[in-house]
Amino acid sequence: MAAAGLRPGMGRLLETAPALGPWPRLYSTSPALAEVLRLPQKQLTKVLYPLRELEQHLVSDTGPGLIEQRLFDPSLEDMARAESVFAATARNRIEYLSSAVRLDHAPSLQQPEVCFIGRSNVGKSSLIKALFSLAPDVEVRVSKKPGHTKKMNFFKVGKYFTLVDMPGYGYRAPEDFVDMVETYLKERTNLKRTFLLVDSVVGITKLDNIAIEMCEEFALPYVMILTKIDRSSKGYLLKQVLQIQKFVNTQTQGCFPQLFPISSVTYSGVHLLKCFIADVTGSLK
Repeated sequence: MAAAGLRPGMGRLLETAPALGPWPRLYSTSPALAEVLRLPQKQLTKVLYPLRELEQHLVSDTGPGLIEQRLFDPSLEDMARAESVFAATARNRIEYLSSAVRLDHAPSLQQPEVCFIGRSNVGKSSLIKALFSLAPDVEVRVSKKPGHTKKMNFFKVGKYFTLVDMPGYGYRAPEDFVDMVETYLKERTNLKRTFLLVDSVVGITKLDNIAIEMCEEFALPYVMILTKIDRSSKGYLLKQVLQIQKFVNTQTQGCFPQLFPISSVTYSGVHLLKCFIADVTGSLK
């Protein structure tokens, strides 16, 4: 049965995990995912689908369509394939390419590109480091001080796509942040998706709204990632998720309706995010 407050006919994702039997042999080829699949059912669901944990807190008067967590519904096979895209091997080189402060200094590449943008101290570089956990030679610098990233940092993921770590906006942002980021978002022709990180504890700030307006103005397809979902109570997190989801549903046109929550400690939700990135860049074909 779908959770109260969710659109009818979209309950398959919530109902999938309990119905799964023994894992297909395929998943033994993906050590990272295989390790996750050995977890007890409750922990498995929490790691792969963090929003499901909030389902028990929904009440019948929540209102239809406020949580859109079933639009992207990958199979476990797709998740395993996405893991291989993010795993560095001799045939799948994952590497830092270069940094740039202007678009004309950026590497000229034909393959699809995705970028990550967010407020200073939202956990952007830490998330990118988690995405590259299967590529230990790739150095993603993470600092405890906000505003550490000052340039656009480009990472090549094999033959599949390029990932760009953008400077954070807000505290200690580069003086030329607006010109740098606006030009990139507006003119980068191979940009397939922009991932906008929002602190789930704080919610959408005025600075986040500026970034959202920029994406909307340039008609960019973008996705909201909710970070630090383990930093508050389930009740408070649910309230934040519902508010942000309502904002996405009613105030945006280019934002993908599904939110992607990420834990700041265990990085629950990273496997689903990897699969989404692989999908939008055509890496699963």
